Amino acid sequence: MSVKPVKAISIIGMMSELDKVIKFCGDSGVFHPDDAMSFYSDTKDFIPLNDKNPFSSPLQEMKNAAGMMGFELKYEKPENFTVSDSGVLKYVKFITKKFGELLNDRLRNKQETDDCLRKIEQVGHFVGSDIDFTEINKCKYITPSFGRLPKESMNKLAKIDNPYVLFIPCTEDDTHCWGAYFAPIINKEDIDRIFSSLYFEKLEVPKIAGTPEQYLKTLDGELRELKEKGKEIEKRINIFWTAEKEKCMMYYSKLEELESYHVIKRYVYKYHKNFILIGWIPADKEEYFTKRLDDIRSIEYSLSDGKEELKHSPPVILKNPPFIKLYEFYVRMYGLPNYDEIDPTPMVAFTYTLFFGIMFGDMGQGLVVAIVGALMWKLKKMEIGRILVPCGISGMIFGFLYGSVFGFEEALNPVYKALFGIDGKLVEVMEPETINMIIYGSVALGFIAIAISMLLNIVSSFRRHDMESALFGANGISGFVFYVSLVFGLVCTMFLNIPIMNTVYIVVLIVIPLILMFMREPLGKLCSGRKKWQPESWGEYFMQSFFELFEMCLSYVTNTMSFLRVGAYILVHAGMMLVVFTLAEMVGGVVGYTIVVIIGNGIVMALEALLVAIQVLRLDYYEIFSRFYIGEGREFNPITVKKSEK
Repeated sequence: MSVKPVKAISIIGMMSELDKVIKFCGDSGVFHPDDAMSFYSDTKDFIPLNDKNPFSSPLQEMKNAAGMMGFELKYEKPENFTVSDSGVLKYVKFITKKFGELLNDRLRNKQETDDCLRKIEQVGHFVGSDIDFTEINKCKYITPSFGRLPKESMNKLAKIDNPYVLFIPCTEDDTHCWGAYFAPIINKEDIDRIFSSLYFEKLEVPKIAGTPEQYLKTLDGELRELKEKGKEIEKRINIFWTAEKEKCMMYYSKLEELESYHVIKRYVYKYHKNFILIGWIPADKEEYFTKRLDDIRSIEYSLSDGKEELKHSPPVILKNPPFIKLYEFYVRMYGLPNYDEIDPTPMVAFTYTLFFGIMFGDMGQGLVVAIVGALMWKLKKMEIGRILVPCGISGMIFGFLYGSVFGFEEALNPVYKALFGIDGKLVEVMEPETINMIIYGSVALGFIAIAISMLLNIVSSFRRHDMESALFGANGISGFVFYVSLVFGLVCTMFLNIPIMNTVYIVVLIVIPLILMFMREPLGKLCSGRKKWQPESWGEYFMQSFFELFEMCLSYVTNTMSFLRVGAYILVHAGMMLVVFTLAEMVGGVVGYTIVVIIGNGIVMALEALLVAIQVLRLDYYEIFSRFYIGEGREFNPITVKKSEK
């Protein structure tokens, strides 16, 4: 439940060995490259390689060609593959050229088939007519126009007083008449304009001989030949792919590796005749990594612990058990911890699950939320779905305590009687005494969460050697003593009738911590051994510190009171379900009552699950994280093959 240790590794060698080093680093799957310039003070002789990736374009061409053919390329780590880089590129040219030829044959056949079908459709509109296209095509002084005319326009056509406007109908459907009109060449423009105003739609009828029936027979024969040709083309494609598939996958996988591993070259610098490469590896992979590097001649390497390289911001690997790992999703949304910072994921996992269950306490609705979350993850791979499963289970547990099952408050009474021998519920939410207990309990939860956050900040600050924050900050030792002592004293005095807030208690545990927080900046500098610890102007410092201290004290109150929302949602849930059942009783009848209860439960579940999820996340981010967490770390991203889609 922490940040996994990493080590910085610096590799120096002859340029002739660079490709071997890059291939090994990529194959290892544990190498995170970094900018070597930031690790050296004198970099005037360092020259970045800046080589253009020669494998990106061929890889994309190969994927595009295979995709257009309908073939899926899958990465499988190539074993004992010794073909050179140039050999891989040569094969890519061959396969893409072959794919292109086969694709052109397929597309050409499809286009010819579509043209033939279009001709069949066009000529089919004139089947049954007595038109002889051979005779029509012999006409020298008139031009035919074939197409369709809306039936509404036929009446308008009859009223046109023009001897040259002649339309011969052939067939018709529900909305149009198909046929042709003939116009003398010298009057063609006027006749075309008239038919255009009547919404005549022209068809490009092919130049044919004989009757439409005769030409259709010819077209049917052509269509059969084209379909047979298409089958032959597909057969050739399948034969080629069957013979070439395994080899193609090997070259594709190798090309994926070459393209992915070439990214490492962006981080390589040339120093005279040598290269310099720096990166990070997990500490537990040191033996595996260095043992393989030892097999490469003419290189030297050195390692240093991540704690010694904090100024270079070591990349972060979160290490958590399965349940806690679910909540890394929320931590990543906020920002990963720095290498020397405490991983907040365990606290998020505990507080989020607990607060969600308390606020969403219903056994039936919690079960539905857990099932919906599981489906969201199973079907859509949504990270939030995995988190909703334990949250729903937590809601079921607290729903059992509250005695609520889809809003039915008496459903579990027989269970309580059998298990505990009591007639009512374990927790009666809507009773006045219980409401007070819920309010006080919510504030107590807030106090505990804030106090733990302060302790985490103290530990984290000491790790960062930030004495000011650890000793005198609002969330440091001084702030912790002040906050805990004040709350403890008020609780003992007001609720337990224990008068412990005497003069010594107030001075030692409240006043002195306040003074230390007020003077935190100069005191922090003194503890850090700085010579210039005094502010430039004490007057400005006192004025600024006064308002900052006032804001700190106010934040203690507001942050603690913010946890009242935990208790408020318990009451809101009970109130919303009370409204649902009141409406159901008003509707009356078994069917109406059932429908209202089902719809009401659905609305309450959707609305409350969304609000509770947001509010609990807000408590974690603003009331808890803000006290101890910085979240400016960067993720450990080793160079691996990017599993490209087809």
